[in-house]
Amino acid sequence: MRMSASRKSFIAFNYIFLALLSLLCLFPLIHMLALSFSSGAAAAAGKVGLWPVEFTTAAYKNIMNKPQYLTAFGVSVQRLALGTLIGMVLTIITAYPLSKENRSFQFRTVYAWFFVFTILFGGGLVPWFMTIRQLGLMDSIWALVLPGAVSVFNVILLLNFYRGLPKELDESARMDGAGHFRTLWSIIVPLSKPALATVGLFTMVLHWNSWFDGLILMNRPEHYPLQSFLQTIVIQRDMRFISADDVELLKQISDRTSSAAQIFVASVPILLVYPFLQRFFIKGIVMGSVKE
Repeated sequence: MRMSASRKSFIAFNYIFLALLSLLCLFPLIHMLALSFSSGAAAAAGKVGLWPVEFTTAAYKNIMNKPQYLTAFGVSVQRLALGTLIGMVLTIITAYPLSKENRSFQFRTVYAWFFVFTILFGGGLVPWFMTIRQLGLMDSIWALVLPGAVSVFNVILLLNFYRGLPKELDESARMDGAGHFRTLWSIIVPLSKPALATVGLFTMVLHWNSWFDGLILMNRPEHYPLQSFLQTIVIQRDMRFISADDVELLKQISDRTSSAAQIFVASVPILLVYPFLQRFFIKGIVMGSVKE
């Protein structure tokens, strides 16, 4: 197919425009990276642009060179593994029956509105905290995993994707003698990779970035997940975690350099996972959001 000169110009303009737009999106990240490797005095004086000034790794040493950091990192990895696995399984088995028609699943609409109701109205922080305490989950990994195991947003996204699959697949499976569980795990789940990748990424980001629940549900600092630990040591400057050797290190950094280092340390795991899920991500979120 031969393209006209106007068509070639339009394509070239699009490439240039998108390249500039990408650079604009990268500039804040590059600036934060430069801040994290700059001295506290340079950052406070506003001298840092896109390149570190008075290069130093003190901000990263302040975060990483302590045993509490490794412990918190391990807690976050454990939370990420358990939370993602449990959340995905519960979301899949919840969305599948809700994707059926009323004639196939009686009172399906009632159950669907039951879930939607939780989006519109919540019990509040105090009842949420009291429920977790009464269940005996305080100061355990399950307090971080179970309360948010089922995200209604993810359920709606996945059930809409299921409803877009051909109904003939389910009918053929029934004719071959497959039950609901066999149909779900052998047919529906393998066909739902884009939607599952999207839901999985949302679940991972939610668990990895969460810090508030760790502060109020964990009684001992050694049980803090990474984000709660970083929020305590970097933002609040809790002196329980600061040794005599750290005093000189803290003089080289500022809140801006520490915050910049915190952002990059916390985002590395998600940045490593996202490229593998990117080809499924956009397809999954689009296909799961336009069905009724």
